[in-house]
Order: sequence, then structure tokens, then C-alpha cells
Amino acid sequence: MSSQVRTGGYTVGPAAALVGVSVKTLHHWDAIGLVRPSGRTPGGYRVYSPDDVARIHRVLVYRELGFPLAEIGSILDDPGTDPRDQLRRQRDELLSRRSRIDEMISAVDRMLDATRRGIRLSAEEQVEIFGTDWQPERVDEAEARWGDTPQWQQYAERAGALTAGDWRAVAASIEELTIDLAAACRSGVAAGSAEANGLAERHRTMMETYFDCTHSMHVCLGRMMATDAGYVEYYERFAPGLAGWLYDAICANAAAHGTDPATATWQ
Repeated sequence: MSSQVRTGGYTVGPAAALVGVSVKTLHHWDAIGLVRPSGRTPGGYRVYSPDDVARIHRVLVYRELGFPLAEIGSILDDPGTDPRDQLRRQRDELLSRRSRIDEMISAVDRMLDATRRGIRLSAEEQVEIFGTDWQPERVDEAEARWGDTPQWQQYAERAGALTAGDWRAVAASIEELTIDLAAACRSGVAAGSAEANGLAERHRTMMETYFDCTHSMHVCLGRMMATDAGYVEYYERFAPGLAGWLYDAICANAAAHGTDPATATWQ
């Protein structure tokens, strides 16, 4: 016997496959009176007529729209209920829901970009907060360099949560610290002294705004700042030799905390 029986209908298995539901679902809808097959085969098997299949499709539409099964049955069986009015109201609700979902998707997209880039600021805001010499593309360069590290993930998550006001506070703290570092450098404060160690520790703590920075990591950062042309140029604006002085201070502070600067690694 073919899936479409001689009566022009379908037994439960083929009917379920036709409309994309399980046999168990059709049995349940039969048991609660929602969709009852109107025919039987000579062997006593249930047969869904074309009208029955059409009713299943209407049930599926209402279910997709969020109607409970009991209400769907009332809509389909009550001649006094205008299904079009129900659908219009549900359509209005779906349009409102779609608008909210679109807004949520946009918010998630913005957060994904923030998590990737780490800074939830436009390029204009970055320049306004960090100064006219700030280059927004530095974020992309940093991601290319450290994007696969756990520390970059920490940075992206922490930085992505900061508002423009938070970044202004961070920028002010960085400027204040750099001014203090420059003053110590110009005054000849010796690396390893209590004052220099305190400044180096402030610098390491400032780095922890972005990621957990061990003393060993701090040495690695100091080494990079003392040799990278961009960092050297930045620090030279505040005091001659500041990048090298800061590296020496970082190394001495790390040694005071049990880390050998000569063997320091990114860990």
C-alpha cells in the first residue's frame, strides 16, 4: 500500500512526515481532539484526509505564532471566532517582538565588536580622550600581535565594559602616572629605591586595568617599551631616557618581588 491510501488520505506515519512533525505529536493531537483523522483503512489504521492535513498545517501556523494548543482548538472549532482577527493581533505582536529582537541583535553585534576590539569608543572618542597623537589603529595592531593570548581576551572583556567616562578616568590616571615617572627620572631617583619601586608597582597595577599582569609579564612589557620606537618616542616627550629608566625600575621592582628579570617570561 502506498503512503497515500486509496481513500486519498495518509496514514499517521506518512502524514507526520508530510507536515514535518512526529508520529507521537499526531497521536497526542488526536488524543486531545485537536486533529482527529477522519478516516480509517480497511485494516483499521487512521487516515488523514486532505482536509485533515490542511487542519494540521493551520495548527502548526498558530503554534508557531505562540498560541497554546487549547486556544488553537477553540479558534479552529468555534464558528463565532474570527481567525483573521486572532492572526492580525498576533501579527502586531510579532512585529513588535521582531523590533525588540532586531534591537537586541544590534546590541549583541556592538558587544561582539567591543569584545573583539576591546574599546567601546568611536575613533573620534578615542582621539578626544587619549589625545590627538592617539592612533585608533593601534588596537588592531595589538590584536594582531597578542590576539591569541588569554591576556588579550581579558583585555577585550574588561576594556569592552568600560564607558567613555571610565576611559577618561583611565587616561587621566595614565597621564598622572607618566608625569610622576618623568619627575622621578629627571630627579635621578635610583631604580630599586622605595620611590622607584612604588612607581613601578603603580605602573604594573595600571596595566591590570586590562589584564592580570604578573611581575614577570611586567618585565616583558618594560623590555618592549624600552625598545619599541613608538613607546620610546612617547616617553621621551616627558623626559629624556624615561623609557629606559622605567624598564630599570620595573626590573628592580620585579626582583624585589622574587622575579629574576633576566629570565622573565610572559607568564
